[in-house]
Amino acid sequence: MELSETTAQATAEAKSNAIGTYLKSHLREYGLLFALIAIMAFFQIVTDGVLLKSVNITNLFLQNSYIIIMALGMLMVIVAGHIDLSVGSVMGFVGALAAILIVQWGWSMWIAIPICLVVGGLIGAAQGYWVAYWKIPSFIVTLAGMLVFRGMSLWLLDGQSVGPFPKSFQLLSTGFIPDMLPTGYVADVLGLKRFNSTAFAAGVLSAFAIVWFGLKARARDKQYGIQGEPYAFFVGRNAIVSIALVFIAYKLATFRGLPNVLISMAVLTVLYSFLTQNTTLGRRVYALGGNIKAAKLSGIKTERLTFLTFANMGVLAALAGLVFAARLNTATPKAGFAVELDVIAAVFIGGASMSGGVGKVIGAVVGAFIMGVMNNGMSIMGIGIDYQQMIKGLVLLAAVFFDVYNKQKQS
Repeated sequence: MELSETTAQATAEAKSNAIGTYLKSHLREYGLLFALIAIMAFFQIVTDGVLLKSVNITNLFLQNSYIIIMALGMLMVIVAGHIDLSVGSVMGFVGALAAILIVQWGWSMWIAIPICLVVGGLIGAAQGYWVAYWKIPSFIVTLAGMLVFRGMSLWLLDGQSVGPFPKSFQLLSTGFIPDMLPTGYVADVLGLKRFNSTAFAAGVLSAFAIVWFGLKARARDKQYGIQGEPYAFFVGRNAIVSIALVFIAYKLATFRGLPNVLISMAVLTVLYSFLTQNTTLGRRVYALGGNIKAAKLSGIKTERLTFLTFANMGVLAALAGLVFAARLNTATPKAGFAVELDVIAAVFIGGASMSGGVGKVIGAVVGAFIMGVMNNGMSIMGIGIDYQQMIKGLVLLAAVFFDVYNKQKQS
């Protein structure tokens, strides 16, 4: 009897130690999730429930879409050990180019959009060329790019705003997915004026998909003897994410449904998550940022990889520029001003390391939402832009300090 009690106690202590060890090694990942929840809860209280109203949640997605799109590309650049300060200017320049092609020259958006994306890719490739093959620090190259394309935006627009865009182009940012399911009965049962069943079904299916793929990954790890996260953490994390997805889907369903830009963000997030975690190319980017000399010795073509990360960043900056211009319904010379700071801050807050080699796509997205919720919440509270900038700066400093502190503690 005593032996069995001793064995049970030892097993419990081993599990407790395993959970403690796992939590310490994944503190940043879980800390981000809880930080986002805490920030949203705080602003939900101080704004008297305005933050989580259906219209405001929709606005959160519309307002932060271009930040999240660029954060995906910036994560790749930072993981590779570089930085891109030009993304805001490139975004503004491509928006200006789209306005000239569509509004002034009358081109079809189906011709103008691919041209704008190609131009963005060429801009990123040009900057990547100098960084990869001439070894000029990315800080200098992209700082020059920031100035060049800010000036080119002014030149292209002749210092004036150009718009409005056709309705079809505006749908890039302000459009919504039409409801494909019968909604009248559901709305009557719930006592609502409107209910977009497609939006709600998409949220429920997404929650099921996350749990399903999580269980499959856990089973695969167990089959190969890989020790995954403790079961309690797995259940808790998936429960929080699933509840959040269903809640957001319900809120969107009671307003106008799924924004087009949300679908774009979701597809890109899944695509880049798969790219970084499940492909050779993704693993090589992490190896490049972790130790460029070791990566080169192992046969990785580091110059070409660096070149591709910047070209990819250029395409995503161009896409963000199109989304931003569609949302404003005009192109302005000041579009994209200082946006690169929010993008870089989102990636660092999301857990990326300054020295490269560390960072996750989901972390960058969560970091972007943290910045977005803070901006939105402080605006609802009537906090001035001066205080908003100071608070965001302190949050960024705290995130970087946390990263440095963890590294020193582990070493």
